[in-house]
Amino acid sequence: MARRKKGDLVNGWVCLDKPYEMGSTEAVTKVRRLFNAQKAGHAGTLDPLASGILPIALGEATKTVPFMMEAQKVYRFTIHWGISTDSIDREGEIIARSDVRPSVEAVTAALPSFVGEIDQTPPAFSAVRVNGERAYDLARAGVEVELQPRRVTIHEAAVTAAPDVDHVEITMRTGKGVYVRSLARDLAIMLGAEGHVSDLRRERVGPFSVDNAVTLDFLEELAHKGAAFEGLLPVSTALDDIPELAVTDQDALSLRQGRPIVLLPRQIETLKARLAAGSRLVSVFEGGTLVALGNLRAGRLEPDRVFNLP
Repeated sequence: MARRKKGDLVNGWVCLDKPYEMGSTEAVTKVRRLFNAQKAGHAGTLDPLASGILPIALGEATKTVPFMMEAQKVYRFTIHWGISTDSIDREGEIIARSDVRPSVEAVTAALPSFVGEIDQTPPAFSAVRVNGERAYDLARAGVEVELQPRRVTIHEAAVTAAPDVDHVEITMRTGKGVYVRSLARDLAIMLGAEGHVSDLRRERVGPFSVDNAVTLDFLEELAHKGAAFEGLLPVSTALDDIPELAVTDQDALSLRQGRPIVLLPRQIETLKARLAAGSRLVSVFEGGTLVALGNLRAGRLEPDRVFNLP
């Protein structure tokens, strides 16, 4: 007899505005407890020294986490000129100083070099695994590691503020795997300066942004009133850029049982017109309820992920 899982069947997303000094795992644990949810996970780690958007999936929403890992992200961060640290943030040990203070014009002129597909080397203090160990664990133990550059994409980067000569604020939109600290390091090197990230905030992850975010304090207030579900977003929130298909209850039953369904020619043409280049993925709904994610093949829709939602 299977053991009964602890907690309640809670399905949906929490767009958490994570505070400073809190790790992503701790944030997930707190949200899971507030909802007494059986299952939880997050879409994209956010460092303790960063604040902002941390999408947290509960229950069936965890099946859509992989789509959020691929989502574009927006970061707003501040570089503090004159001091470099080993971790490239304000938590690290100072390793170099300089009197060079790049102008806003110099930073603006340099940023296009980092836009597009570029090779970027992760920071030594990162979660990248080296021979089975996290790079930051090795770095803290004094072990020098040589991380390999990775191909990443930065879609946009621009100076958005310059409060004084020691600081410049940059906002950028990226693909997956981009390290803000690496960009700050490489930008400082290009400009012949020393610098580190003194403030970092993630403002968007795909459809999750500051516009639909909630704080832990707000969630705790809702939970105290027995209204925590008011802070929950639908499972389908993570699938906003995937074409939708409405089906009958009989087709929904077939998909839930893992069986493909045959589509009408007009359905196929409508879906093909909305699919992203190279994609076959379709989200399927019955009466507004998410049923499955499926792949369009040879006039049929074959279920890939099935959702058990009320």
